[in-house]
Amino acid sequence: MHWCTGAHVHLDQFGTWNLELSAESRQLSADSMCLIVFAYKYHPRYPLILAANRDEFYERPTSKSHFWEDHPDLLGGRDMKYGGTWMGITRSGRFAAVTNFRERTGIREHPLSRGLMVKDFLTNRYSSKTFLEGITPRAEEYDGFNLLIGDPASLFYYSNRSRRKMKALKPGVYGLSNHLLDTPWPKLVRTRQTLTEIIKGSDPINTERLSSILYDQTPAADNELPDTGYELEWERVLSSPFIATPTYGTRASTVLLLDTDGQVTFTERSFNGPEDQGRTVHHEFTLAVP
Repeated sequence: MHWCTGAHVHLDQFGTWNLELSAESRQLSADSMCLIVFAYKYHPRYPLILAANRDEFYERPTSKSHFWEDHPDLLGGRDMKYGGTWMGITRSGRFAAVTNFRERTGIREHPLSRGLMVKDFLTNRYSSKTFLEGITPRAEEYDGFNLLIGDPASLFYYSNRSRRKMKALKPGVYGLSNHLLDTPWPKLVRTRQTLTEIIKGSDPINTERLSSILYDQTPAADNELPDTGYELEWERVLSSPFIATPTYGTRASTVLLLDTDGQVTFTERSFNGPEDQGRTVHHEFTLAVP
């Protein structure tokens, strides 16, 4: 998802958000998610606890999460425009997710699809480090991105907008939106703190409580908004964890749990418009032993 080059957002006379897009802007949607909060090796029972929202134009063709026919070990949604995905996990425990990096400059005319990086990692057997080393020589062929990839043994963060592009993550609670890892944007700080509180007070983890983090439509106060070069009205719209405008908003809210027995719990609620109540898919499986 590119952040609307040539876009204008405003409130109409009825108090409804309207998003006006140039033809160029309508062509610039991509494959990314806008908020991920996760706990990595922080809870004694769950090596990975994750809650994430993917935001996109409603007109972009997307399939809900499922095991892919052409890659039956891969569970994730699919961008039907380029064939990639914003997040997925395999039966062997390979995991990947991508967000875009919000910026007004440096947008390429014909960038590579960032969602294909997720697909490529999940459908190959390269180690995380080897895969990221392979991306580095061509990282600037993509618009700005953040990438999380890993397996049951390790988790890496990578961004082509960070001086230190690759980072092996230590146990902890993290947040990722459309800037670098743990950039303290209000919605990231708020959802990461709530995730931490849920983790400390739950065993087993309650997936409904995790999901509730993602449905928060409370915008940040104006004095807390990040200054990313966009109009104030647009910054306000994007500042809530869950976004709903007539043409653009949260398309998928996903909760992922991996426990120490290798049990995966994957719940996703997908949306096709601001008034849509959503459709939920739920998958549970045990990781295959290598």
